[in-house]
Amino acid sequence: MNSNDPTNHHPLRDVAQSPEATARYLADVQRVLLEIGDNLETLARETRVHLRATHVDGDRWYHARLRAQPVERALKAVQRNVDGLTKGLETTAYKRNEFADKVNKLPGERRQKELERQRKKNPQIQPPQNSFPQGGQQAPQHGYSGPASIYDLGRNRESA
Repeated sequence: MNSNDPTNHHPLRDVAQSPEATARYLADVQRVLLEIGDNLETLARETRVHLRATHVDGDRWYHARLRAQPVERALKAVQRNVDGLTKGLETTAYKRNEFADKVNKLPGERRQKELERQRKKNPQIQPPQNSFPQGGQQAPQHGYSGPASIYDLGRNRESA
């Protein structure tokens, strides 16, 4: 099965090939999951109120609360899973972005290593004088000035 076969084209293949498209797609999925999480919180709150208010003849004051606890725990577990998914999506978007950056830097690093090897073999060869970017520009620094969330990963990126 050939991955470039046009009859076997999957729409997410194009998304997977671009870090910006991947970040946009994961941000959309995260947005949907956050809405689902909000709905689950509302459902849990309303369920809690209803179940704890459901009393049966002969109940003591705590029986309704005890009957409601398994349902409340199950809803809380689902909410925790949705929260984990949204965090995982954000982590995945960052990792995909880091991968693209590493791949883009790899040819330059390999050139540098080759020049170092050449210089070790033949000490008369001088390193190139143009080791700094042209025009006084500095290379982009990623740290505190990097993207703040997965919604920013698609913006402010330079193509290789």
